[in-house]
Amino acid sequence: MTDTSLALYLHFPFCLQKCGYCSFVSYPARLDCLPDYVKCLRKEIKSRASGLYFHSLYFGGGTPSLLSPSQVADILAGIRTAAHLLPDAEITFEANPGTLALPYLPEIKSLGINRLSLGIQSFSGAELTMLGRLHNAAKARQAYKQARAAGFNNISLDLIYGLPDSSVSSFKKNLAEALALAPEHISLYGLTLEEDTPMYRQVQEGLLPEINAETAADQYQAAEDILAKAGYRHYEISNWAKPGYESRHNLTYWQNRPYLGLGAAGHSFLENWRLANTSSLDEYLNRWQNDLPPTPSENIYLDLENQLAETIILGLRLDKGITAEDIENRFGQHVMDKYFPVIQECTGLGLLEKSDGGISLTPRGRLLSNEVFWRFLP
Repeated sequence: MTDTSLALYLHFPFCLQKCGYCSFVSYPARLDCLPDYVKCLRKEIKSRASGLYFHSLYFGGGTPSLLSPSQVADILAGIRTAAHLLPDAEITFEANPGTLALPYLPEIKSLGINRLSLGIQSFSGAELTMLGRLHNAAKARQAYKQARAAGFNNISLDLIYGLPDSSVSSFKKNLAEALALAPEHISLYGLTLEEDTPMYRQVQEGLLPEINAETAADQYQAAEDILAKAGYRHYEISNWAKPGYESRHNLTYWQNRPYLGLGAAGHSFLENWRLANTSSLDEYLNRWQNDLPPTPSENIYLDLENQLAETIILGLRLDKGITAEDIENRFGQHVMDKYFPVIQECTGLGLLEKSDGGISLTPRGRLLSNEVFWRFLP
């Protein structure tokens, strides 16, 4: 990573079927558009990434593993022709265990993909069915073992906690299954349901029970203890890693550093501007097929006060929190002076703690992080 390098995110809004909890921009049953999408993405890469240096690259979705190896190669060739991937760049590829089969994994590994993120979510058959996942637990374990056999030595697993009808013991069983595989990285996400998702409607109609916040909190706290004993560092609110395997790409977001997001619904943060591509697949394709970049759906300049607030809020997600020295170097302001009443209040509530010239969330603060974050907003 250098002072001038960025993180690059590529969004692939395609999936075989929409999961019941998913509110991300993705289009089931539109795979016929994938070849045209790759062509348009290459045009956007040439237009917006030319000459830039990237320390990380992230294939996200949707389901990037629906791309053929030749399409992955085409995209990487476009990036390497137009821009500069640093020699030690972290290149992450999200994959759905339900779409993986040999020889896919060794083929994408040979192209330079060096980090794999497997969306397992659960090892319970009943929970996977409820979530609308395409794979079962056996397929998840098989995909992981095939990834190891393909030579991947940096694998992250995603799990969801706070599921309807789940308990602390059932979640511990899921976590034990994940730990038995010994991944380098584990992400745990609490289930949240947006109004436009099928699971939200099922809860509203009484077909599924409400999410139990107390059970979710107990599951999270259990994970903190179990993963710490297993040698994983809780380096960010939702993420644990073995030493040296923290996500370099996601750290760029949490440190509020510049990144470029390409593809439909891609988001960027460049020179203090927040930009977002159109989330419409048809608009994205139609515009780029006519060599006309789509009009950004979001184009917001962050003034100094908002930059400072976002940097503090994002930085507090990290276990190290923020330091007064870093904030002063970046913004010319001393965080302890500017936010003294807020810091004192949150410290008194047991949500923040002061240490080494900075502040960080307490274990209680991680559970109630939103109670801290809103207090720093302008």
